[in-house]
Amino acid sequence: METIKNFDQLVSHLSQQGQRKRVAVVCASDESTQYAVARALREGFIEAIFVGCKEDIETKPDFIEMAEHITYVEAESRLEAANKAVELVREQKADILMKGLINTDDLLHAVLNKEHGILPKGRVLTHLTASCIPGYPKMLFFTDAAVIPYPTHEQRVEQVRYITKLCHDFGISIPKISLIHCSEKVGGKFFPFTERYAEIIEEGRKGTFGPCVIDGPLDLKTSCCKESLEKKGIASPLEGEADALVFPDIEAGNVFYKTITLFSKAETAGMLAGTMAPVVLPSRSDSKTCKFCSLALAAINANSTK
Repeated sequence: METIKNFDQLVSHLSQQGQRKRVAVVCASDESTQYAVARALREGFIEAIFVGCKEDIETKPDFIEMAEHITYVEAESRLEAANKAVELVREQKADILMKGLINTDDLLHAVLNKEHGILPKGRVLTHLTASCIPGYPKMLFFTDAAVIPYPTHEQRVEQVRYITKLCHDFGISIPKISLIHCSEKVGGKFFPFTERYAEIIEEGRKGTFGPCVIDGPLDLKTSCCKESLEKKGIASPLEGEADALVFPDIEAGNVFYKTITLFSKAETAGMLAGTMAPVVLPSRSDSKTCKFCSLALAAINANSTK
C-alpha cells in the first residue's frame, strides 16, 4: 500500500476499494452532517443508517438519489436515537458511529454505558486527529485534543498504540512517534510523566506497537523540524520528521489543534478510538469538510478497530 499523503488521496483510496462501511448517524438534522454523509455516499465508501430525524432527511434530493445505500431507524427522542445507534454497533450491524445534532454528553452516555455501551472493559477511550498543515511535507497525526485531561502512563501507552496503528492504516510502514514535552529533558520534579517516556520508547523497540520509531521527550520544533534539532545538537531517530505527536495533556493537544486550524488553516479530521467501532464526534465549530474528512478517517480505521 502506498502512503496516503493528504485527504484527497484518502478519499480516492477508499473509493477505489469499493467497500462501503455502515455508518450509524445519530440525529442528522443539521446541514453540515447531511453534507458530510451525502458526500461520503457519493464517493462510494459508506452506507448510511440514519437513526432518528427521518423526516429531516428522506425528502432531500441528495439522499433520494442514494436511496439504495440508505436505511432508517425510527427513534422518538435523541436519547433513544443514541442508544439505538450504539446498539447497532454492539450487534455488528454498523462499522462507524457518527454524531449529528445531539449533545455530546448524551451520545457519550450511551457509548460509555457499562452494560450496553461500546467501550470494552480495559480499553482506553481517546481522541485521534489527522491533519494536513501548510508547510509540513506530510500528514501529521496527534493525540489527545479532546478526551483525556491528564493521561496516566497506562493511558499514554494506549494512545501510542492507537496512533501508531492509525499511521499504519495510512500506509506509513515505520511511523515516527514523538512523545511531546516543553523541552528535551526529563523533568521528574515538575513533570513526573516524562520519567516513564523511556519505558514507552523501550516498548517501541521491542515491537509492542508494531513497526515504529518512538522518541521523547522532544518539543514540537525538534519533533517536526530537522534544522531545529540540529541547531540544538540533539540526536534523535525521528530526525525532525515526526509522523505523530503524543501530547502530555489535553491542554497542550487542544491548543495545538485550535492553533493549526485557526492560524495555519490546516485541514483536520478526528475520531474517538478504543471503542468497538470508530466514533466520529465532531465539534459544533467543525466545518462540513472537516466532518466529511472525519468520516473518511473512521472508514479507513474501521477494518482494524475490532
